[in-house]
Amino acid sequence: MAQRYGGKHSPGSKPGPEGPAPQQSYRNAQVDPVGVRANVLFVPPALLALLSLNDGATGLALGLLGAGLWTSGAFLLREGLKAEAAYAARKVARRPTLPRKILAALLAGAGAALAAWKAEPGILIAAIYGAAATGLHITAFGIDPLRDKGVAGADTFQQSRVARAVDEAEQSLAAMKDAALRARDRRVEARVEQFQSVARELFRTVEEDPRDLTAARKYLTVYLQGARDATVKFADIYARSQDAQAREGYLALLDDLEQNFAARTRKMLVEDRTDLTIEIDVLRDRLQREGVHLDRN
Repeated sequence: MAQRYGGKHSPGSKPGPEGPAPQQSYRNAQVDPVGVRANVLFVPPALLALLSLNDGATGLALGLLGAGLWTSGAFLLREGLKAEAAYAARKVARRPTLPRKILAALLAGAGAALAAWKAEPGILIAAIYGAAATGLHITAFGIDPLRDKGVAGADTFQQSRVARAVDEAEQSLAAMKDAALRARDRRVEARVEQFQSVARELFRTVEEDPRDLTAARKYLTVYLQGARDATVKFADIYARSQDAQAREGYLALLDDLEQNFAARTRKMLVEDRTDLTIEIDVLRDRLQREGVHLDRN
């Protein structure tokens, strides 16, 4: 029977002072929404610009303008995919203010129209190619979310408060991830990702019941901002000195934060269940006073 190799550098091995982090299962781990399809869109404008170098002044101008529009659309598409992924991952979210994916499709269509005009001048031909490029872009990548989404029973003011608080908290998590990458330590990166997963469990709990925002606000603001600042300072120090003691101290801080966030989430879930039980008991008593007898089994 084949035996799996288990050296200290193997995935899942127990980390030593310099060893890799063990593999973790992250329930809320996020995958980069920008895939190969989106990155491939940078190739056509580069080819259009190169092929326009020997087409004279007019051809060069049209080619560079078309390439610029195409490239702008590709960048907008990347940002639109990120915004859509963030929208989909949350229970309470506002629609993107700027419809980036739709604008990216229009820019791609305009770039294709200019490329067609350069090759064969004519409004009809350019319009056909532009419309086709826009339609194919929308078919491949879709459009932006056009509606806000929230929790049933929560008013607009509560939804706005929760969405704003979670937005700010996500910015702190993003800053932590960027700082951890600067440290160039796989163990640190893995622990930051694990902490992000636990923190997002708290976010989702607050989104499900906006009444929990008051109890969780300190975690979403003060604690996360402190964690962000500590991560930035650690990354600056560790990138210069590779101080193992500083790393262990930072990892211990993440352990404490993770335990506190998890405990806060569990407490809110227990409180929500308690509130639900009380509401059910009150409703049953009310129905019994009205002469409606319920089977408690």
